[in-house]
Amino acid sequence: MQNKMPVILITNDDGITSPGIAALVDAVKHLGKIVVVAPDSPQSGMGHAITIGTPLRLDKVNFFDGIEAWQCSGTPVDCVKLAKDKILHAKPDICLSGINHGANHSINVIYSGTMSAAMEAAIEGVPSIGFSVLDYNYDADFTIAKKVVCQLTTRMLAKTMPNHLLLNVNIPITTDDNFKGIKLCRQAYAKWDEAFDHRIDPRGKDYFWMVGKFVNMDIEPGSDVDALKEGFASVVPIKIDFTDYKMKDWLTNEWSDII
Repeated sequence: MQNKMPVILITNDDGITSPGIAALVDAVKHLGKIVVVAPDSPQSGMGHAITIGTPLRLDKVNFFDGIEAWQCSGTPVDCVKLAKDKILHAKPDICLSGINHGANHSINVIYSGTMSAAMEAAIEGVPSIGFSVLDYNYDADFTIAKKVVCQLTTRMLAKTMPNHLLLNVNIPITTDDNFKGIKLCRQAYAKWDEAFDHRIDPRGKDYFWMVGKFVNMDIEPGSDVDALKEGFASVVPIKIDFTDYKMKDWLTNEWSDII
C-alpha cells in the first residue's frame, strides 16, 4: 500500500448526512482516496440485512468537499456490495464504517448495521473497522474519536493486514485529560433485557414499543465494557466464523452414537 494511494471505502448505518460519517471522512481524508457509499436514511439496528424484494437506487451527492460520495436506498450491507460491484469495480484497500452514534460494544455487534457493513467488507477479504462513540446525541463530540480513527487507520495502512481483519472499536465519552488510550479487549458477556410497552394509538389500535436495558453479566476482567468504563477506547477483533469449537468437541463426545 505504501507505493500507491490506498482506496478507503467509508460507510455507516446512521445515514450519509449524519455528523458521525462526516467526522470519519475528516479524520482519514489525508490518508488515501476516499469513496463514501452510505444509506440515504438511518438504518440503525439493521444488522446484516440485505435488500431482495425491491430495487436499489444509487445517487451521487456532494456532501463532502472534494470527496466522491454516493447515497444508497438500501441497507449498510447493500452499500458495501454496491460499492464493490458498481462504483469501485474492485475491492477497496480497507473499509471504515461509522462513526456510529451510540455504543456497539458486547452483544450490540450482532444487531449493529455499522458493524455488519464492516463485516461484509471483511467477508470480501477487505480489512475493516467499525467505529462507534458512546454518545447517542446528534451533536456528539467526535474530537477524541477522530484521533482514535486516524491512529488506527494509519497503523492499518502501514503494512499489509490479514484479508479478513475485522475490528470493533468503541470510544468512550470523555475529555482529552481523562482519555486513557486504546486497549485491545474481548467482547463482554452481556445482553439486552427487553420488554414491549403496550400502547393504543389515536384510532384505538394496539401497538408495541420496545423498551429495556443493557445488562452486563461479565465478571471477568479484560472486556470491552470494562475498558470503556475505565476511559479507554476498546478494540475487539471479530471473527466471521461463528463455529463454537468447544461445543463442537463436546457434541462429538456426547453425541458420538449419532454423529
